[in-house]
Amino acid sequence: MKGFQRAISIAATAIVATTMSGCGWRGLNSLPMPGTQGTGDGSFTIQAQMPDITNIQQNSRVRVGDVNVGTITKIERQDWHALVTMSLDKSVNLPANSVATLGQTSLLGSLHVELTPPTDAPPEGRLHQGSLIPLSAGRAYPSTEQTLAAVSMLLNGGGVGQLQDITKALSTAFGGREDQLRSLMAQLEQFIGHVKDQTDQIIAATDSLNRLVKQFADQKPVVDKAFDTIPRALAVLNGQRDQLIEAVDQLGKFSALTADSVNQTKDALVTELRDLGPVLESLANSGPALTRSLGFFVTYPFPKDMIAKAQRGDYLNVSLILDLTLSRIDSSFFVGTRFEGDLTELEMQWGRTIGVIPSPYTGGNPLVAPYRLDQGP
Repeated sequence: MKGFQRAISIAATAIVATTMSGCGWRGLNSLPMPGTQGTGDGSFTIQAQMPDITNIQQNSRVRVGDVNVGTITKIERQDWHALVTMSLDKSVNLPANSVATLGQTSLLGSLHVELTPPTDAPPEGRLHQGSLIPLSAGRAYPSTEQTLAAVSMLLNGGGVGQLQDITKALSTAFGGREDQLRSLMAQLEQFIGHVKDQTDQIIAATDSLNRLVKQFADQKPVVDKAFDTIPRALAVLNGQRDQLIEAVDQLGKFSALTADSVNQTKDALVTELRDLGPVLESLANSGPALTRSLGFFVTYPFPKDMIAKAQRGDYLNVSLILDLTLSRIDSSFFVGTRFEGDLTELEMQWGRTIGVIPSPYTGGNPLVAPYRLDQGP
């Protein structure tokens, strides 16, 4: 009883204070209600711009999910939309870009404002004292009046009246074709079964296509450059079209000549290849000896295999006598040729006596001694 009397006293005091302050009386909803959410210690105030608030009143609830977390403390007009001030509990932890939606608890229930994180953008920041939810983040669920109006339009002027025509048309289309319809349904069921069996392959193909598209996306600068370059390349090819046609025509003629040459020489070519067979066979048979003889050219005049056996130390003394006289070169390299005797005759003209080293007439190297016209016979 005492609690009831206390509540009446508080209400009377609030009414008197409002009347004395000169404000208009708008009912109990214009006064702050004790015991509501968002009025405790640590609570904070935010604002939200709403495109439409229908019949919502001050002291309406603010909810997150199905939990009451605050109260509407003020509703005012701002330009062509409403500005709603809300007081929230300190435990509310929502991003700064949250969405404010006007909703209704049930078909005939009370209105409230629902705060939710954004679904089309990543969360940013956190709601705090003085935060403002912009008009772009203001939403409204369909009200009972809007739902009933939509149902009325559907029933009166919508497509419900045409269901009979649709049913009649379907009955006419399928009349007398029950067997075909059953076959179609059976084939459709079989097709769906095959598709279901290949679900893994379809998913794998989709993943592969996704990876391929990703590779194309990663190479977007290269693809863009290619698209910019291809028109210029096509323009160059278009300018060289006559030359390309001529080149293709000449290539065709060359191919015809090549084919004709091959046709005319194929018998001779086959014969030569058959004759080359014994030669290659002999070369293959002499392969071991041929490979061993190649080592002789590197260490000429000593065989490579005999070097380690002929000399055991770290050095080898060799005395060489190089006879570079013209007669010796003549007898070594030009015997049996058309030049045989020419170098010997020239050497004798220079005063060289065959068998005497050095020449008593030159007294030096006959290759560098000056030529004298009075020498020789």
